[in-house]
Amino acid sequence: MPDVFVAAGSNVQPEAALRTALDELDRIYGPLRISPAYRNKAVGFEGDDFINLVVGFATSDPLPEVRRNLQQVEALCGRPPNAPKWAPRTMDLDILLYGDIVSTEPGLLLPRPDLIKRPYMLKPMADVGPDVVHPTLQRTMKQLWGVFDQDGHEMRETKI
Repeated sequence: MPDVFVAAGSNVQPEAALRTALDELDRIYGPLRISPAYRNKAVGFEGDDFINLVVGFATSDPLPEVRRNLQQVEALCGRPPNAPKWAPRTMDLDILLYGDIVSTEPGLLLPRPDLIKRPYMLKPMADVGPDVVHPTLQRTMKQLWGVFDQDGHEMRETKI
């Protein structure tokens, strides 16, 4: 069964939205491995701070089914289906890794390119899966976080 890692983030009632998303993901895919949550400034637009974390789980569900389930969880949290990319959101669930699959399918690039570019994805990923090897870079998440420029984007660990 592949391990799947999903970035979860919200800046609209983020504590409540993340609790709802985690409860639903646990119902579908539990048990979950959950990173610490981090508060950080919105990126790409002016808005309230985001709270971000990464969730890991094992599943035999095929990738398209995982993707559909994540979209349903986003909708349950109040996200409209065609929400703009750079805007406030109640829930954003992005598949970072699905086992060691590499995909160039438009709209579903795996591993997710932002994983190694965004500290709010890479740090919680390194927390929850430090020994997970990036499928194309062949380095662990702990190694990737260790060489990341950590000064460019402030994050504060927070409770949800």
